[in-house]
Amino acid sequence: MKFKKVALIGCGLMGGSFALAAKAAGWAPHVVGFSASESSRQKALDMGVIDLAVDTIAQAVEDADLVLLAVPVKATAACFEAIAPALNSDALLMDVGSTKSDIVASAINALGDKLHCFVPVHPIAGKEVAGVEHSDADLYKDRALIVTPMTSSGQTQVQLAKQIWKSLGSFITELTPAEHDAAFAAVSHLPHVLAYAIIRGIFQQHNGPELIALGGPGFRDFSRIAASDPVVWRDILSTNRDQVLLQISHFKDALNDFENAIQNNNPQALEDMIRQASDLRFNWRIGANQHTAE
Repeated sequence: MKFKKVALIGCGLMGGSFALAAKAAGWAPHVVGFSASESSRQKALDMGVIDLAVDTIAQAVEDADLVLLAVPVKATAACFEAIAPALNSDALLMDVGSTKSDIVASAINALGDKLHCFVPVHPIAGKEVAGVEHSDADLYKDRALIVTPMTSSGQTQVQLAKQIWKSLGSFITELTPAEHDAAFAAVSHLPHVLAYAIIRGIFQQHNGPELIALGGPGFRDFSRIAASDPVVWRDILSTNRDQVLLQISHFKDALNDFENAIQNNNPQALEDMIRQASDLRFNWRIGANQHTAE
């Protein structure tokens, strides 16, 4: 597996890490990058993340046999429109967005006779900091990669997408776009909402800064994702709106159970709920490393 030209649309953390990992794997000798931010393009070039920086998406995509789209999800539709006329009909196009149903809809609307080139994926990896300067060639190693093929995705492209991510050390899980969005509303999108809400709730108190200063390692671990990129997460929560609202509703029900037990001075109910959660978390931790790569 080797590509003559890899086009990177979006020179940030995710795209930059993909380019570095691809170079380290040896199958991407020439990476051409475009980013809406000229400073990001230049920084990626200076770091050796990309080999050539260009001024338009079409310039990046022209003659590329692999295109990775790594932009905030609400920017995806406009990117598809710019990609479609320049995309080779036998190329592979992937995105790394954290929601999938909206991206699939945008692809159907924009890609036309190039739709078979597109394979949506979501690497379950990242950092709480953004920017190409934080790129890491090992970001995707030993991480899950969710591939959500469309019925229109070419089988050649789907198999190649899986091969690419396996070469970067990822293990593959296949879901439909709808299954993906429902699952990650629960295990990713809701936790981000909770982290943001808890930080805001503390700081809105008159002595918020003093309270935060007392936080220990557990609080730092729990609240870490509240430092995530605001634009990225604004778009994720907006585009997966229905599923996120459903998970917020489930969380409110669970929180109400704890509130009622505390309010009613019911220590046994509290212990039972805590024990149940503790056991579930422990069993998940034990099984987390027992995944099987496809």
